[in-house]
This record gives sequence, C-alpha cells and structure tokens, in this order.
Amino acid sequence: MIEMTIDSIRVSLMNYQRVVILKEKMAERYLPIWIGPAEADAIAVRLQGVTVPRPLTHDLLHSALDALGATVNSIIVSDLKNDTFYARIILDVDGRQMELDSRPSDALALAVRVEAPIYAEEIVLDKAGILLDKETGKPVPQESETGSSDGKAVSEDDMKRMSAFYDFINTLDLEDFDKRKS
Repeated sequence: MIEMTIDSIRVSLMNYQRVVILKEKMAERYLPIWIGPAEADAIAVRLQGVTVPRPLTHDLLHSALDALGATVNSIIVSDLKNDTFYARIILDVDGRQMELDSRPSDALALAVRVEAPIYAEEIVLDKAGILLDKETGKPVPQESETGSSDGKAVSEDDMKRMSAFYDFINTLDLEDFDKRKS
C-alpha cells in the first residue's frame, strides 16, 4: 500500500464532472478519482475549514462512529474494476479491526474529518496512476501502460477502458496543478 494525500479537487471544463486528485506522499504519481458533486463539496468544505450550520452526512457518520466507540484507522483505495474505484474504511472497534466497503469519495470525506491516513493499493496506482509532464502539466505514459509490474502485458481491452481516464484528465485545467497556496 502507498500512502496518499488529497492534492486537489478539480472540475472538468468540458462536462463539469468532479475529480479528486490523490498524490503519492513520497513520490510524484497522482491518482484521479471521479466523484459526485455532493462528495466533492463534503471533502472541500472540510479541507477549507468551512463551518456548516448543520452536520453533513459524513459529519453524521463520524459522530455515529464516535458514539459507538469506533475509530477510523485509515482508508484504502483498494481496487479498480470496470472503471469503478473501490475503497475500504479500516475501523478499530473494541480493540479489533473491522473493514467496511465504501465508495472512495465517502471514505475520503470521512478521512478528512477524522484526519485518518489515506492509502492506495499498488495495483490501483498501476492501473490508473498518472505522472505529469513538468512543462505541460499533461499526463505522460507510464511503464504500466505497456506492461504490468508482474511482467504480463496489459490487454488491449484494459487499455481501451483506461483511455477514458486519460481523456478525462486531458480535459482538466492543470496549469496550477502542482502550485500550493501558503
């Protein structure tokens, strides 16, 4: 597993679809994950420190887990099948570990509320991780596009399915992608 951070939340200028951009904590690989507008807002509200008059759904989940004595240890973006990302929320409940299946967007919205670490399985990064050209800000091909880390070639069908990710990323305005606000 690779530790990730939330780099940014972006909106495609072509179709206004939201994407959360995760970044490897110790490297320069990014993982774009499409999310819904409500989940994008839930993550952004917390990251920007905005207070809301009533709890949002993810605030309620945090409160419920807390009231039941559970703590969130981490979240893991665990798989990518048929263009759908999967995640798990790892909980500590009465001294034992429990895993909950989750959409990545909901897991991320919870993680920012409880300040839990975010991880991605290497296989997910191999399938959908991107590197950005430092001059153009556009995605550059990775070795995993022509072959996987286990030496097996990536099938043509997999390449066709993954091309949607690159098409989407290419519609984003990434000029200020790696610029951080102080």
